[in-house]
Amino acid sequence: MNIDAILEKFNVKYDDLTNDERETFNSWIKVLADKKITIELIKENITAMKMAVEQELCKVSHNNKEDIFMKARLRNYMLLEAFLESPEKAKKALEQSLSRLKK
Repeated sequence: MNIDAILEKFNVKYDDLTNDERETFNSWIKVLADKKITIELIKENITAMKMAVEQELCKVSHNNKEDIFMKARLRNYMLLEAFLESPEKAKKALEQSLSRLKK
């Protein structure tokens, strides 16, 4: 898989990515090359992307537009994470309800 071809579709160069973005991008490329995409791998990558944005938000020098953009990205990652975790949370809630019925 040609990394430059993928990035070129989005008018981005590999050298323009931050270290965190490169790590995330490389992990996705590895997953795609292995052709073993699982929900767990997606969750891990979303968590990594969310953490990268959180770290970037902690830096002092941002203009208002960048700040809003990063907060929007973070919110999207949080929503994706919640969506992927909701079946597990529902299962745990059901198990807890059933265990209370047994008592």
